[in-house]
Amino acid sequence: MSRFSGQHFAILGAGRSGLGAARLARQHGADVTVVDEGDSTKIQSALDRLHAENFRTISGQSARDLVVKPRDFQRVIISPGLDAGWPLPKKFTDAGVPLEGEMEFAFNLTDMAMVGITGTNGKSTCTELIAHIFEACGKRSIPCGNHGISLSEVVASGVHYDVLALEISSFQLETIQNFRAKASLWLNFAPDHLDRYPGMPEYFAAKARIFDNVTAEDVAIVRAGESVSSGKAKRLTFSAYGAEANAVYSKGEFFVDGQRIGDASAIRLRGRHNMENILAAMMACHVHGVPFAEALAAVASYVPPAHRCELVRELNDREYINDSKATNLHALEACIGAMDRPIVLIAGGKQKGLDYTPLRASLKGQVRAMVLIGEIRQSLNDIFADLVPCRLASDMADAVKVATELSEPGDSIILSPGTSSFDMYSGYGQRGDAFRRASNEQV
Repeated sequence: MSRFSGQHFAILGAGRSGLGAARLARQHGADVTVVDEGDSTKIQSALDRLHAENFRTISGQSARDLVVKPRDFQRVIISPGLDAGWPLPKKFTDAGVPLEGEMEFAFNLTDMAMVGITGTNGKSTCTELIAHIFEACGKRSIPCGNHGISLSEVVASGVHYDVLALEISSFQLETIQNFRAKASLWLNFAPDHLDRYPGMPEYFAAKARIFDNVTAEDVAIVRAGESVSSGKAKRLTFSAYGAEANAVYSKGEFFVDGQRIGDASAIRLRGRHNMENILAAMMACHVHGVPFAEALAAVASYVPPAHRCELVRELNDREYINDSKATNLHALEACIGAMDRPIVLIAGGKQKGLDYTPLRASLKGQVRAMVLIGEIRQSLNDIFADLVPCRLASDMADAVKVATELSEPGDSIILSPGTSSFDMYSGYGQRGDAFRRASNEQV
């Protein structure tokens, strides 16, 4: 008999996670109803996918009006974008229906090994790196979880992987009960998602749950200086910012326990924050049997996502780096702080009413000059012209040309706008593409 034969499951959320959970529950014998409060016209494509597979759905006003009685459902599976305290999930829990998170549900139905990755920034890059290293070193892997394909989709697919690279958000960690990974990564912690949590302590506590169920046989890989408790796991640390740690990046080279592993000369990722992603990824893969030297060699073939500290080209000992995805001040500051070379910075874009004065502290000693574009170019010039040389540019081609003229050998010419792109472009992708074209036209 199938594990859930004769049971009626509610799946909350009609998106990818919900569809994956619905498939997985059905495979194990459950009768499934997918419930989503979203406007049926806005989620019609998701509903169409569910209907194509003959899943029962309740959506829109019907979902909001739903009355749940005891014994109507034997379990409710919640997608990570939903808060268990919201009215819809509470209809089920108030009726005594056990609630389980989508990731936890899938975890309990597979024996595949996993690396768990959490943190405020860098999760997706690190998750991709880990899967890439495993694949390059002969272990079948896939990036999943909060990144792309959900864990339920992976498990429901029936495909076996040697090790999963599982990105985990705080939302997913809120509902874990048994989840644990042999290697759990804590990349960093910074303010975020305060629209979901009452304050920073609650957000921190949710993320820290990644270590709730670890044992002495597991490994916690934690950025040096982070105050999070890693429970019973063996704690290993990493740093690219000068802190004492088990694994470090310094002056272009990687070291583990004092032994040199290799250098970064062949790596396309840029910025010390990405060097920390590499350190964490190599350590996680090493826990699963990949030698450090092989892991670092695999990183050299990794192509980073476009528009995120993406190295476009090198010309005349100058790097051209596309960080168009930096659409706020925090992302811009992170980019500047992560670079080892002097910077000629291309910044500006749509006027969002932000205060850029705090950026002054980040510029000192790091930014050689600024080239300013978009609606806020004049206001940025007014803020920074007394600190660094500033030039105004009419468009991206002009900006890259001027930045090249202002640069010196050994510099990085970086597009990291610090605001959105909608004054000039359809989005940060189009803006980054314009920078890439202009950079490749330099001679």
